[in-house]
Order: sequence, then structure tokens, then C-alpha cells
Amino acid sequence: MLGELEPQQPSPTLRHWLRHMAAVPKGFLRYQVLELLSERPLSGSEIMREIERRTNGCWRPSPGSVYPLLAWFQDNGLVREVPAQGEGVRRYELTEEGRKLLEEQRRLYTRFFMDKKLLVPQLLGFLRLRLPPERLEEARGSLRRMFRALLGLALALEERFSEEALREAIHVLDEASRRLEDIERRLRGEGRERGCD
Repeated sequence: MLGELEPQQPSPTLRHWLRHMAAVPKGFLRYQVLELLSERPLSGSEIMREIERRTNGCWRPSPGSVYPLLAWFQDNGLVREVPAQGEGVRRYELTEEGRKLLEEQRRLYTRFFMDKKLLVPQLLGFLRLRLPPERLEEARGSLRRMFRALLGLALALEERFSEEALREAIHVLDEASRRLEDIERRLRGEGRERGCD
């Protein structure tokens, strides 16, 4: 059934590369924490686990980045601590000011991706190592188009959710992923399914 498949884990090579990137893009953690707290109250450790889950295990922010960020958010009135429910865990939720900041961040990210035709710099660096120079611009154009389409779809689904559109998008993404994985396996001379190690 569409949409019921487990998320495909990245290949061992991609997972290794993602874990060893020099840095996460500036502001990415801040934006992710705001998004997560807009969904439900979470503790610092829950935020770290959820980001790790959403990146299929490729990135887990450190306590040294999450807890100071939460403290800064709290000091600036963007989050407030939710009263503990017996277990003594500190959970945080967005304040009205935090929600306003998140809306601003969403607009900035949309403009950044759509207007500036951004591609993840680390991914482009990776592609430079793997592609003949004459094909790099073609690959950049395809990747730019994919990122813009995904961002546009996410924003459209947020504005006017449709179960049918979501099912169709999941089907297209699953099919595209399968085809790309088939190409990778052919290049590596592999005939079997591979997962994340």
C-alpha cells in the first residue's frame, strides 16, 4: 500500500558522507527545533532523537548545540517550559513570539530556496568529485528543480492539504528512489537490496 513503506535508509557511502560533513548549514538546527516545537512540546533529548529519526540516522545534533539553543530561546521569550508531568523531564513549547519567528523563518527559507535557486553546497561538492565537468551543470539544474519542486509541494500541502495529493507524491518519490537505487546498484555491480549499515 502506498505510504506504508518504511523510509529507505541511505546507502553506507552516503550515510558515512553525511555523518562527516564539516558543518550543518547555518540556522538549520534553529529552524528544525522551532518546527518540532510547533508540533508538540518536547525535551532536548526528544528533539535530538526526532531529528535523528527524520534524517534516517544521518544526523543527530549534540547536547552542546541543542540545550544552549533552548536556553537562548527561553531567555528571549520564544519558548516556555511546560510543567513537568511527574517524570521530571523539562519539555518546551513555542510561545506566540516563537510562532511568529517560525513563520518568519519559513518565509526566509522559502525565498532562499525558490528565489536564490539554492542547492545544498555539500551535495554540490560531492557531485564535483563524481561527475565529469561537462555534466555538472546539467546535474545542478536537475537537483535544483527537484529541491524546488519538493519545497513547493511541501508548502502547497501545508496550505491546502489533500490526502490524494500526498499519496500521489509518496508514490512518485518511492518510484524515483527505487529507480535511483537501481542505478546505484548497477554501477556497483550489485544485484541485491542494500540497507543502511
